[in-house]
Amino acid sequence: MNNFSVLLFYKYVNIENPGEIVGEHLQWCLSNDIKGRVFFANEGVNGTVSATAENIEKYKEHLTGFPGLDDIWFKENKSDEHAFKKMHVRLKKEIVHSALSGTSLENGGKRIVPAQLKQFYDSGKDFIIVDARNWYESKIGRFKNAVTPPMKNFREWKKAVDELKQYKDKTIVTYCTGGIRCEKASAYMIEQGFEDVYQLDGGIFNFIEQFPDTYWEGGMFVFDERRVVTTNTKDELKHIASCYYCGEKTSYYINCHNQDCDKLFVCCHKCKIKYEYCCSDECRNSTNKRKEFHG
Repeated sequence: MNNFSVLLFYKYVNIENPGEIVGEHLQWCLSNDIKGRVFFANEGVNGTVSATAENIEKYKEHLTGFPGLDDIWFKENKSDEHAFKKMHVRLKKEIVHSALSGTSLENGGKRIVPAQLKQFYDSGKDFIIVDARNWYESKIGRFKNAVTPPMKNFREWKKAVDELKQYKDKTIVTYCTGGIRCEKASAYMIEQGFEDVYQLDGGIFNFIEQFPDTYWEGGMFVFDERRVVTTNTKDELKHIASCYYCGEKTSYYINCHNQDCDKLFVCCHKCKIKYEYCCSDECRNSTNKRKEFHG
């Protein structure tokens, strides 16, 4: 079994001529068996990649060689294999689609480290914790008592904030997977008149690495072949979602193997085999099913 690592990283920093970086970066990654997705824009870089532990170290050295990226924060965890099938490097207008182009990062919420957030919970502090991720991410994992707006994507954040205005005078903590969405999410809330807003530094990833089995409930959704990262060991905190078929507690998503359907749904390992990775009898009888089975 190979020893692989998965990196999650981003940085908001002015990058001149990001289009000139894209092609070179893709070729370098292909030459060093790096797989994943990296987005470059004038406002910075955002990516998640996987490789052997040796090649991941090469990648870190390569990326930090770019001007302004020498101090980029890599969040890293282990994997038994590549977490991606291919490598994509793209030029984007934003490093995460937000519909918040007029929001200034200088207005971002105060950074709160995991130990401080844990203290908020431990002390019984009166605060509201808000998930800045999509609904399907929060369905399988969230912080205790979190407000989870039913967003299909981050571009709906403005609408979500409109529905949170009852909390304007409260202490607000925003969180997302690695921190990138909360940079703009918290800034937008402040610009809309919220008075005391924090953003979880390093996101869920940073918290569950330091404090598993505390205030994070369930699994953390990730945008790679693994789909979920779990760190809790207490039975009552391992899983909060229920299998689409049998109702067993689980954190695992699959896409229906009928490619004409492709529905994303929560399914335990036993039922995904029993029902052939499909969401219905109709899909199981489809002639357009994926031929490969994973997990």
